[in-house]
Amino acid sequence: MTEAFGATGPLSPAYYFLDAASAGGAGLPGVRTDRGTVGDLGAARADFPALHQRINGRPLVWFDNAATTQKPRAVLDAMTRFYERDNSNVHRGAHTLAARATDAYEDARASVARLLGASSPDEIVFVRGTTEGVNLLAATLGRSRVRTGDEIVLTTLEHHANIVPWQLLAQSVGARLRPVPVDDSGQVQLDGYAALLTERTKIVALSHVSNALGTVLPIDAMIAMAKARGIPVVVDGAQAVAHLPVDVTALGADFYVFSGHKIFGPTGIGAIYGRRELLAALPPWQGGGSMIRDVTFEHTTYSDPPARFEAGTPSIGDAVGLGAAIRYVLGLGMPAIAAREDRLGRLLTDVLSDIPGIRVIGTAAHKVAVASFLVEGMRTEEVGRALDGCGFAVRSGHHCAQPALRRFGVESTVRASLAFYNTDAEVHAFGAALRNLTRSVRR
Repeated sequence: MTEAFGATGPLSPAYYFLDAASAGGAGLPGVRTDRGTVGDLGAARADFPALHQRINGRPLVWFDNAATTQKPRAVLDAMTRFYERDNSNVHRGAHTLAARATDAYEDARASVARLLGASSPDEIVFVRGTTEGVNLLAATLGRSRVRTGDEIVLTTLEHHANIVPWQLLAQSVGARLRPVPVDDSGQVQLDGYAALLTERTKIVALSHVSNALGTVLPIDAMIAMAKARGIPVVVDGAQAVAHLPVDVTALGADFYVFSGHKIFGPTGIGAIYGRRELLAALPPWQGGGSMIRDVTFEHTTYSDPPARFEAGTPSIGDAVGLGAAIRYVLGLGMPAIAAREDRLGRLLTDVLSDIPGIRVIGTAAHKVAVASFLVEGMRTEEVGRALDGCGFAVRSGHHCAQPALRRFGVESTVRASLAFYNTDAEVHAFGAALRNLTRSVRR
């Protein structure tokens, strides 16, 4: 079903899969409503079962949120309930479970539209995640626009998922990638970006937030500059949606892609936002059931978006989990989440800057709560293992962003990435563990 949207958001139909008392999603069991203040977010930590365990005899401190986030009980309960009560394929069944499953799936689509500020759920396409979303756009938007001698502009900060699909496209048609340089703080250089936008530029692909450095790119300005030249913009929002309010309409984004597991939802699900008229102009990506109107051996007529891009049986249970995750964070309030994480990130930066022997990579003024750093005298994997022994889960490696790290002359870093459920006490304990490590190296 397609949900109607009003002036302030989606209207509230009665969904089969919801109890009458909780129609519309906000009152699902375990889904909290707006807590009102930043300080109240600390109480939400109790909603995440995985955080309440011990690793190597120490309380787990989950500082690997840029890789994946932990899941609240609301998400786990929603997925369990779907498989226990409503499991069915969607859209064509005439029975009650098919109706429940379809409504649950389409309610999740409407939740994504609310999260991103889309004008309609029909502008949301479900995919397995950001990687699949970018590949879909490279295979459809890219192949319809890019020819020999053309250029695709992206930034030095991109995740490999927003480099390799475009690179494969460019190699296949004789085009080339043009990366925007970054300054010593890890922020893109807008004058360098402007110089790369020419009549040869057919697509701009850029991250909203760098996964390796935490830099928040000035995508509003970058989108406006591209649109002034009529160039479509694809935004990788994987590292933004869980940490910042996003309004694709206000940004003027043509396409915006993210992964569910980065926003406290399950793995294997994500979404593409695409402006309605642009989605309607794209050819199919994969063929099969659900994406067709009529099939003969001579000709196939395709469905309108979003069904055109969702061939086969979708990941229904994961979509239900994503919908629950989105309702959860919207209940907490994205501005409140952003404010709490900004404070935690600044505290983390202050703690690290006060420890001799630590070099922080990426010091842009506008960042999410991510710190990428090196410990003098230790390999990054050694630091990761040592911290794991103290209960801290961090990421060590190139973070699927080798060009970004090589800009700073390094091949890998240790990355600590925070979410709203992290605490000041965890940050201070992290600093103490690192201080002990650096002391041991200097002995």
